[in-house]
Amino acid sequence: MAKKITEKNVKFRYNMMSIFTYVIGIVLIAQLFNLQIVHGAEYREQSNTRLTRETTLEAARGSILDRTGNVLASSDMKFALELYKTKIDDETLNNSILNIVQVLEKYQIDYDDNFPINVNPFVFTIEGDSLSKWKKELELPENITAEEAFYEFKDRYEISNTDVTEVRKIISIRYKITIEGYSSTKALTIADEIPREAVAEFSENSDKFPGTNIIVEPIRKYDQGTLAAHIVGYASKIDQDEYEERKDTYSQNDIIGKTGIESIFEEYLKGENGTKQIDMAVDGTITAEYTAEEAVKGSDVVLTIDAELQKVAEEAIAANVEKIRNGGFSERYDATGASCVVMDVKTGEVLALASYPTYNPQDFVGGISTENWNKYINDEAKPLVNKAIQNSYAPGSIFKMVTAIAGLETGEITTSTIINDTGRYTKYPDTPMNCWYYTDYGRGHGRLNVIGAIQKSCNYFFYETGDRTGIDNIDKYATYFGLGQKTGVELLAETSGVLASKENKAKLHPNNSNWNPGDTLNASIGQGDSEFSPIQMAKYISMLANGGNPIDVTIVKTIRNADGTEVSKNDINNFVNEKLGLTDNSTEQLAINQAHLDAVLEGMRSVAEEEGGTARSVFRNFPISVGGKTGSAEAPNNKVNAWFAAFAPFDEPEIAVIVMVENGGHGNYAAEAVRNIMSEYFGMNTENVTESVTATPYTESIR
Repeated sequence: MAKKITEKNVKFRYNMMSIFTYVIGIVLIAQLFNLQIVHGAEYREQSNTRLTRETTLEAARGSILDRTGNVLASSDMKFALELYKTKIDDETLNNSILNIVQVLEKYQIDYDDNFPINVNPFVFTIEGDSLSKWKKELELPENITAEEAFYEFKDRYEISNTDVTEVRKIISIRYKITIEGYSSTKALTIADEIPREAVAEFSENSDKFPGTNIIVEPIRKYDQGTLAAHIVGYASKIDQDEYEERKDTYSQNDIIGKTGIESIFEEYLKGENGTKQIDMAVDGTITAEYTAEEAVKGSDVVLTIDAELQKVAEEAIAANVEKIRNGGFSERYDATGASCVVMDVKTGEVLALASYPTYNPQDFVGGISTENWNKYINDEAKPLVNKAIQNSYAPGSIFKMVTAIAGLETGEITTSTIINDTGRYTKYPDTPMNCWYYTDYGRGHGRLNVIGAIQKSCNYFFYETGDRTGIDNIDKYATYFGLGQKTGVELLAETSGVLASKENKAKLHPNNSNWNPGDTLNASIGQGDSEFSPIQMAKYISMLANGGNPIDVTIVKTIRNADGTEVSKNDINNFVNEKLGLTDNSTEQLAINQAHLDAVLEGMRSVAEEEGGTARSVFRNFPISVGGKTGSAEAPNNKVNAWFAAFAPFDEPEIAVIVMVENGGHGNYAAEAVRNIMSEYFGMNTENVTESVTATPYTESIR
């Protein structure tokens, strides 16, 4: 019985499904009849008179700011005029083009005009070297005249106007359409620099300009001109190789960071594009616009630098170079460039970083001109190079504090050890060394302890200290202070420099790889193979001033997203390390005896403040107590680079300042720039608290 009931139920359900399917079929047929027969003409008319296009809403690039909120790089808005193909006749298109050109000319807007026939208006001429090829490609007779060719195009484009000047304006755009092409979905850019007044006129009278569309494009603006150019870097149009690597997220017209912060933080700065829908009638009239997806502005990168201090630093080193060139410090040198770094000694934050000469990043927006590019790359002073991080130089005498610390920490000397500088260091007869004082004055400094040796920059003292201590111990402390290795600052192309060592000598001089006593003597006073960047030296001086504590060098304060959140410092560090290919370069942690540090720092104070100090003439009236060290290092081609390293205030150090002048001659020549930078940092009026340095300085050949 149960089996029979089940079969009946199944049969009933089958019959009901058949009836349902039949009814649905009747309904669909009726609907199709309604759409295609009853209202077919009406719906076809609607579809033929309406087009929907999707365009990209370009995201504004994130800004780059200084630590106080001053804008260094931002996005401005640029308007471009596009033309789509629409279902209008030639006469309507020609009239529209003439209306467009008249508005462009009214506002003096440049637009592409590559039509080679000029109208005088009664003399017709053809321009161009490939005239025959042009005629062939456009199927014009070889012997056609300029005037005949002009009217041939007039007829081709069915232009009814009689004014030849107006005709040529219409032809110029129609010719661009012929060459480049356009469609109902692919626009032709007519002009890409439209002022807001013209935008308003095009928008308010859209019926006169069928097929046109105004697009908004963000463009990069460097608000402070050349200020901090080597830090900020520049962004420019993506090249083919970059596009191939990033085609999933970039278009061929996008801009991309090329150098500096613009490049390192490209992924944060770029932003996310949105989309806009445009409804347009077939005659080209826009009937509706709406945003399908909002564009999201890129994240803002906030730097650790202070724009005002940065400005003073740039001006100080530029003035310093010019003064040296003009003999303003007595002896004239052909100084070629300079750099400086100002660092917070406790945090490692870079407060200013400058390289001279500089460049204008705005020159690269939209593509740099050949003239400007040649000017930059042919300049022997290399304005595009960030000398503060990309170049390394022999440190000269500002390395002597490393030798002092190494000698003190190993017990090879004490703070009371006296070494008698007789002028000539003859411990190794095959490699005799002279103190700079002997070279200049024919005698030595006499009896000195470590404080006096730093004050007077006595080579003899550090030859002996270095020889006692040994190169391995010197290298141990140099490495601890960050010398010969990248600081990890968030910028491209930082150099590691070179630390004079047995290992590096074998790499650099394979044919003369044995380490000799003379190598240790040279390394002890910052000569030989050692070469360090100014930013490495700033880290080293900061660690001396802060009690020997390690610091992480940084030039980025934070990153702020469009939604107001901030990226964690840990995430920023991980991102930068991966971007720059940095690995954990941690070194042995050394607890440096404070008494040893105090002796070295006291020697630096006496450099700037005591009679006989090599920078006393520069800081004698300075109201802030300063610790400093001059350095003059031999460089190739008989040049002598000038260094000055300092920290202040002496009792409670806040900042370290390094200035390096290429072929600056003498270390205390660079001291004036350091003094002026410190004046700005400590809020002093430079004119009231400093004075021009005209006295003849100590002459130091390798000091």
